[in-house]
Amino acid sequence: MAFASAAGYGNLPNGAFVPVIYSKKVLKYFRKASVVEDITNNDYFGEIADFGDTVRIIKEPTITVNDYVRGTTVIPQDLVDEDLTLTVDQAKYFAFKIDDIEAKQTHVNWMEMATSAGAYAIKDSYDTSVLSHIYDNVPTAMKYGTAASSIDLGFAAGEVSPLTVLNRLSRLLDEQNVPTDNRWLVAGPVFWEQMGDENSKLMDVEYTGDGDSMIRNGRVSSGLIRGFRCYKSNNMPTDTNNVVLGGHMSAVATASQINKVEKVRDNNSFSDVVRGLHMYGRKVLRTQALVASVYAVD
Repeated sequence: MAFASAAGYGNLPNGAFVPVIYSKKVLKYFRKASVVEDITNNDYFGEIADFGDTVRIIKEPTITVNDYVRGTTVIPQDLVDEDLTLTVDQAKYFAFKIDDIEAKQTHVNWMEMATSAGAYAIKDSYDTSVLSHIYDNVPTAMKYGTAASSIDLGFAAGEVSPLTVLNRLSRLLDEQNVPTDNRWLVAGPVFWEQMGDENSKLMDVEYTGDGDSMIRNGRVSSGLIRGFRCYKSNNMPTDTNNVVLGGHMSAVATASQINKVEKVRDNNSFSDVVRGLHMYGRKVLRTQALVASVYAVD
């Protein structure tokens, strides 16, 4: 009962005259931004979607260059045929049911809401899985700061600024002859907070474009920062410290074979069952085109 009564007042004492109203506007939970589709190579999606569970990707051969003087006998080298295999070996699903009575009596569309939530949950799981796979395959030589010896991020004496981290990661890629176009970088909110403290112009309208610029899929800027297309994500690999991942679009391949949501009748009740399935593969193709930094903020 929402209304208080004066002492001794006994009219309609149980409060049943006040109806309980449930709003048709449902409070939805916040959704994280998805970044994986923007930072990985999807070229093999068409080949794997229609048949088979693997794609064998042939690597370009390494050619040896030798010294030559007049009269040298030229011996052709044997080409080595190497390949990598992208395998669809990951699967996630969701399933729920709505009883016919529940569907008839309720004033909100539970099926539509839950389907939307389930589709988002699968995409969120996909992001987490691929980002963790990338981090696990970054070579030690391509890391600036590790879990055992993290970078002290900040601006005080002895600390390393966020832009310095980007500079170091860019240099590591440069040394591996990684092309400067199509480079990407993903970090969590703490890193981008520090970046904003360093130079707010990197984040404001004057730097990213006009006020109507659309920043999608976790993009923090429509422009490049130190040559990287930059993203913010809450799905960074779990670590004792914070992680920054970077690389080139060609470094990681992803492919989805099944991504569907369907509705079927339940055999054991008067209910509709809604279920979703996502089958996908992810493969690091070029470890030398991946970089990472592990940092801590005091």
